[in-house]
Amino acid sequence: MNKQKRFLQVSTAALLAAAISFPQAAGAAGQATSAAQPYAALAASPVSTDFSQYVSLQYGVQLNGTVSREAFAAALNKIVAQANGITDKEAAANEYVAKASGKLAVWEAVSATVKAAQQQELAGTYSEEKVKAAWTKAGLTYDEKGAVPFAAAQELAAAIDLGLVKEDVLKAQKPTGDVQAELAYQLLGKVAEFNGHAKNVLGKISSDDIYGKVVQAWNESQIIKAGELQDLVDNILKQDLITGYNLKDAAYDPRFDPKRAITYGHSDIVHAIQLIGLLKSEGIDANVQLEPKTSAFIYLKEWGEPVQTENYQVVQIENGNYIAYSKEYDLSFEFASQEDKERFQPLVLKYAKKNDEEATGLLRASWWQPLYYSLTELKDYPIITNNYVQSGRHIVQTFSLNEDSPAVANAFKKLGKEVDVKTYKFWVDQPFYNYLKGDDFK
Repeated sequence: MNKQKRFLQVSTAALLAAAISFPQAAGAAGQATSAAQPYAALAASPVSTDFSQYVSLQYGVQLNGTVSREAFAAALNKIVAQANGITDKEAAANEYVAKASGKLAVWEAVSATVKAAQQQELAGTYSEEKVKAAWTKAGLTYDEKGAVPFAAAQELAAAIDLGLVKEDVLKAQKPTGDVQAELAYQLLGKVAEFNGHAKNVLGKISSDDIYGKVVQAWNESQIIKAGELQDLVDNILKQDLITGYNLKDAAYDPRFDPKRAITYGHSDIVHAIQLIGLLKSEGIDANVQLEPKTSAFIYLKEWGEPVQTENYQVVQIENGNYIAYSKEYDLSFEFASQEDKERFQPLVLKYAKKNDEEATGLLRASWWQPLYYSLTELKDYPIITNNYVQSGRHIVQTFSLNEDSPAVANAFKKLGKEVDVKTYKFWVDQPFYNYLKGDDFK
């Protein structure tokens, strides 16, 4: 077989693995293969890291004014539980916040935060001299005869040094004062961060070192293996119940604000670097995260002997075909504004979508059907469904047309045991939607 022809077939199958298709659609695939914004110099600029926004979005915690003991304890337990894969009840058993009557003092909330962030042993090393020095940095005076017990004073000092609490906020609210929402949100956000459940960010587009960080993240990633879950899904793949799936690791979830975020899928890391450079050249800044992804799909034996590499591996199955596993990535952007998010699509369609075999002026390895999506509504983005099953940190997912989602769920239920198939709708670019519908298979 002509090498170029075989490459096109494999590329088509790899893209299909990002979606879900049934045998009829797979057969169809086998039969076919706006103006940019003005240029602007981009200086490094801050992208919002508001803990109140993050904690509210990620954990559904809503706090206002003076925060009660019960509300802070419940929020703290919820974050610890989600970050560590346990129940809220199990987290509550740690009694980070002492059960007592009356309002929650700042020093109590900070003490609970140090414990929930698993830093109490460090706090225990603080001498009285070191405690006084840390308190002084925050404009406070430690009094050994005051209302704050020495162990709590140690924890507050450690919290200052670790950055668990902002010195100006602590000074304004005072250790013995009532906890206000601003401080509570900061403490809760830091607990998420110290438990590895905050935003995952490689850096900003405006950062000079972002390119190296993205390449390093790609080089450090490997084809994902998910053990029993993957074996079960491969079994339904062998039965032609689905034609492909994606495998992701939830540990790399960016946890971005969905209103300002877009995720872009691809397999060529140079394309990612060029895409970031394109956005920077257009004056667009954003947080950036690279999520490793593996696409699995059926490689037909008539395509010829597959060539395996570190990033592309195959396993032959009973009928002579192969299951191919391809290393890919999802590149997520959290833009500084909704307006910048809306500028993304015109740039991709102009510079990263192939419309002709001889097209020039495009980013390297541009696809006929680029894949990018938003979890919130965007104009000119059709709606499709993500169907997924999660086991621990591993997620198996397939994209489908909304009307095909029930059939996808039924296919997953063939896994041979009780599985919790979850779905949600999201907004995808029109070229990829056309691909799912069978309108465009170039």
